[in-house]
Amino acid sequence: MKIGLDTFACDGGKSGVGMYLTQFLKNIPPSGEALFELFGWEYERYTYSDVASQFEYIPQCSIHGKTANSLWHIFKYSRFASSRQYNACFFPAAHKYLPYESPCPSIGVVHDMAAYWGKGIKKLQLSTVLQMILPNLLRRLDVVIAVSEWVKQELVEKAYVKEKHVVVIPNGIDHSSFYPRQRNEESVLLIQPFSFKRPYVLCVSRIDHPIKNHIRLIEAFGIFKERTKYPHRLVLAGGDSNNTSVVKDAAAASLWRNDIFLPGHFPPKSLPELYAGADFTVFPSMYEGFGMGALEAMACGVPALCARAASLPETAEHAALYFDPLSTEDMADRMVTVSTDREIYNECRRLGLERAKTFSWEKCIERTLQVIYETAVK
Repeated sequence: MKIGLDTFACDGGKSGVGMYLTQFLKNIPPSGEALFELFGWEYERYTYSDVASQFEYIPQCSIHGKTANSLWHIFKYSRFASSRQYNACFFPAAHKYLPYESPCPSIGVVHDMAAYWGKGIKKLQLSTVLQMILPNLLRRLDVVIAVSEWVKQELVEKAYVKEKHVVVIPNGIDHSSFYPRQRNEESVLLIQPFSFKRPYVLCVSRIDHPIKNHIRLIEAFGIFKERTKYPHRLVLAGGDSNNTSVVKDAAAASLWRNDIFLPGHFPPKSLPELYAGADFTVFPSMYEGFGMGALEAMACGVPALCARAASLPETAEHAALYFDPLSTEDMADRMVTVSTDREIYNECRRLGLERAKTFSWEKCIERTLQVIYETAVK
């Protein structure tokens, strides 16, 4: 059995989708039922060699860009897949790019439907053309894997994908990297190439306005500082995305701007240390398809404060403190509570560790491979 694996739109392993693909490749059994063959951007031919050296990479499309990506999938994918004689094709970023038709069974993973989020708000993530045609392309997949029940609901209600074609397989977490560290008393935490003054409040998310809701977090942090007089700093770790300048301007305008730090995209290998050094974490996003950040924080033994929105309550369940994402006062209240009530702090930490243990990449990939193999032989 020969399976094609589309690495387009996986951002070279640097984004959430890229992390998913990396974990997928790492967890494929060496003596599996199928031979996987990767195809994607020509300039990424060596990107996955460390985790997928046993799989051949077929470089395609030397012209970089969203338009080139779309055109390749629409006009060249079908002939390419036929020439490679794939029994099935797997699309880890099906919410971004898909072919119009496939000569073999197709399976795609949808991590979110952010392009369709909100009312009266400019839709982000996808071009206008893709916003119109992507639902139709999703409906053409033989199986759609949703990373949460929330995403499944959106696929059924917004993209009109038949419920029987959607399988929910939650993401996993790498427990060998994300685990509690010993809390030392040093006032400065050195994580190359940065140093962080402690204590700090952490938010890990791309800087994307308004979806990620950073501006309300900055305002809530100001209320928290005024009410507690605590020395905490706010670390907003994440790469630039849509309307980043608006968030940076809000941080610069804050009375507490000297306590707000935006380090940009953070090296994935150093993220566990960053989580473990935080006093607590806040995830104010208006939309999350899964809520990986909250899960990573809990696995590191750090309390997570989450917006009561989208998939966050599904992922964190009873292990997090929740707030109304539209209320800076409500957000600040939870920040004050977790930092002043040690009993609640310790209970959040305990429940978070228990919740995180129920997720693993091994279980996620095992179930995903099962779906791929079953679809390929139909």
